[in-house]
Amino acid sequence: MTEHYTQLTSAEIASIWTSYMNDSMSKCVLGYFLKTVEDEEIKAVVQYTYDLSATHIEKLTTIFQEEQIPTPTGFTYDNDVNLNASCLFTDPFMLTYLNHMAKLGLFGYSGFVSMSARDDIRAFYREGLTETSELFERSSKVLLSKGLFIRAPYIAYPTKTDYIDSKRYLSGLSPFSKQRPLNAVEISHLFMNIQTNIIGSKLAQSFAQISPREDIQKWMLRGGDISKKHIQIFTNILVKNDIQAPASSDIAITDSTTPPFSDKLTMFHMSFMSAAGTGNYATAAAASQRSDLLLNYERLSLEIAQFAKDGADIMISNEWLEQPPGTLDKDKLTNKKELNN
Repeated sequence: MTEHYTQLTSAEIASIWTSYMNDSMSKCVLGYFLKTVEDEEIKAVVQYTYDLSATHIEKLTTIFQEEQIPTPTGFTYDNDVNLNASCLFTDPFMLTYLNHMAKLGLFGYSGFVSMSARDDIRAFYREGLTETSELFERSSKVLLSKGLFIRAPYIAYPTKTDYIDSKRYLSGLSPFSKQRPLNAVEISHLFMNIQTNIIGSKLAQSFAQISPREDIQKWMLRGGDISKKHIQIFTNILVKNDIQAPASSDIAITDSTTPPFSDKLTMFHMSFMSAAGTGNYATAAAASQRSDLLLNYERLSLEIAQFAKDGADIMISNEWLEQPPGTLDKDKLTNKKELNN
């Protein structure tokens, strides 16, 4: 019986292209981590993550070749990483970074699974989801064992179930009425977005201090300032509700100015983080029931979007922004046909 060939859908092409770009970036970052990490327990987690990225790249390359689709350029050791650069990140930062990237990976892979129809693509992303879950487990265990795991705020256990009995529950903007206390769902998203911005601010600071270009330094520092501003806004909301916002002083970078990564890679990385942040804010806005929280997430998302747009402009002007696969431009085809005639 002849096996039926099924072409990849646009969603599947988008998934494997995005995965290749992210994994090629991760392999460069993790290869550098392996050269500079000192703690053996943390090194084991870095090695596990590096091996995942390397394996993913091999599998994705095979898919591209079998489908006769050009393999993305992505990022390479030859062009985008200096493995001999001095240490830029502390071990606790590396571990926290891996834990955070595992969270982003869980969101990403679950979406890729749900968008895929072909058996082999679904199998690849189901396996990726399992591997990323294991990465989160391993990194969390080491964070906990070293006292570095930052827990979400505690609240008193509820004593009964209840129903919302007033539309005032949804309000939060009126200066004439007292805001209701935050609920657990809203607290969890505020906490998560504080943690995300802490990582983002440190990355922006590190990338600014290693870039030789003034325009990139300014853009990175601006990104760090935006993250710090958002951290303060979310922290103030928690504090007003008598909830202490957790933070870690161990998430740090060194004073090294030797670039371990190309500007192309650091710009892509910050753009990736910006996209993830916008997605987090959209999820938080949808889950939050107080109108002031919704308004905050919407206006802060616009600020991130403008920052990301300015970053994309820098990347385009330097020919660093790789174009995703797309549909054929019919106008160009028509013009080409007319010229040939």
